[in-house]
Amino acid sequence: MHCVFANFSVRLFRLLDMSNLNFPLFKTKIEGVNQKFRLEDPSDRRKYFEAKAGPEIEKIKLFMEKNSFIGILLGKKNSGKGTYSKLFAELVGSEKVAHISVGDIVRAAHDSLKSEDGRKELETYLSHKYRGFIPLDKIFDVIEGRDTKTLLPTELILTLVERQIDKIGKKSIFVDGFPRNLDQISYSLYFRTIIGYRDNLDFFTFIDLPEAVINERMRYRRVCPNCHTPRSLRLGRTKEIGFDSQKGEFYLKCDNPGCNSTRMIEKEGDESGVESIRERIEVDETVMKTLMGLQGVPKIFLRNSFPAGKVATLVDDYEVTPAYYYHLNEKNKEISVEEKPWIIKDDDGTESYSLLPPPVLLSFIKQLASILVA
Repeated sequence: MHCVFANFSVRLFRLLDMSNLNFPLFKTKIEGVNQKFRLEDPSDRRKYFEAKAGPEIEKIKLFMEKNSFIGILLGKKNSGKGTYSKLFAELVGSEKVAHISVGDIVRAAHDSLKSEDGRKELETYLSHKYRGFIPLDKIFDVIEGRDTKTLLPTELILTLVERQIDKIGKKSIFVDGFPRNLDQISYSLYFRTIIGYRDNLDFFTFIDLPEAVINERMRYRRVCPNCHTPRSLRLGRTKEIGFDSQKGEFYLKCDNPGCNSTRMIEKEGDESGVESIRERIEVDETVMKTLMGLQGVPKIFLRNSFPAGKVATLVDDYEVTPAYYYHLNEKNKEISVEEKPWIIKDDDGTESYSLLPPPVLLSFIKQLASILVA
């Protein structure tokens, strides 16, 4: 069966036009909404979404009172999938939606094998749920021996995802990290059936952004060690900023009220930027281009960058990503923040502005609402 799916995926891949993806521009500037919102402030973010997409948010909330969805997020590595999922949960309530990162799930399974109880629990679950081509007694060897270039069998990944879904209950789900290659595409077409969500709405969300943005996001990314929310020291700061006098560096404090302004930290390997994930990016783009041709599943398109000449007519100035620079007053130890325009070149060499996550999510909300009422 695995070989049949793989051959089908390759045939589909060859039939498609592999030219550059063209994501439509969208307008977030709303007539009559003249207030300038501070999008790094959670309170102002909520007001921003209510002002620009209030009716659409209510439609989504009404749908989610009795229904749920499965949204498969497709984008290059570090395209912001986790950020958009968390911002959406911030709007509708974390009790209604969950973000599932396949990479995190696999790493959690690997970590559970370090304890006797964890190993026993995982072995019991797999003995009841796993169906695949690798004998169960060899599965642990596969999990423990994996490396960054070796993918686990898709059948095992699906079982681990189902295990995670069992833990969180029947919420709406954003799936991040699946399908990860061409061999997994056919599985993704029937993902909701495989995991038992037979009547739920499912859709693909395609996320596009230039490599220049990915590079800067990686180099300046910071993550909360508690809630794992990602932000950027240079491109998407939090409301509160701190200064480490011993290291002589500024840092972000998590906005999540439950985290009590925890210091956000750098992820290992991010300092190398986009080149450290070049191979992964090329695979992600191939999967996206292949799934563009899929029929029968709703699609949502999210675009991160706009040509500089078109920004003024489509978005408000505060929705454009600025670059942040920090200054410490040596006398009173107060921190001031300076904003400067951040212009990048997209993958075609066009001077462009990158949008902050909230306006990109605004586009998602409006497209999702149209799918729900279609």
